[in-house]
Amino acid sequence: MKTYNKLVRDKIPQIIQASGKQCSFRVLNEAEYEIALKEKIQEELNEFLEAGDQQEQLEELADLLEVIYSFAHSKGVGREDMERIRERKEDERGGFYERVLLMNVFDDK
Repeated sequence: MKTYNKLVRDKIPQIIQASGKQCSFRVLNEAEYEIALKEKIQEELNEFLEAGDQQEQLEELADLLEVIYSFAHSKGVGREDMERIRERKEDERGGFYERVLLMNVFDDK
């Protein structure tokens, strides 16, 4: 028996059972779910940072996006709303496409 105690995608228990194995799981309450989602964001970020090639990096980014969308959904915010927030911030502050590295800010006082 292998113990996981981590949030998994919704279909994982069925996939495990279809493979002929047994598993145990439970549904988290709202407070547990928020904690588990935050842990999952960290897990997926770490997997992205450790990914080797470009395809693996893109797969991990997709996983990270799924967890981010799930967190937003748990707060009543849909993907479209998240995209509007992202676009507003890009309009106001820019994106990250120009590779700008801020080094110092000098206070003239």
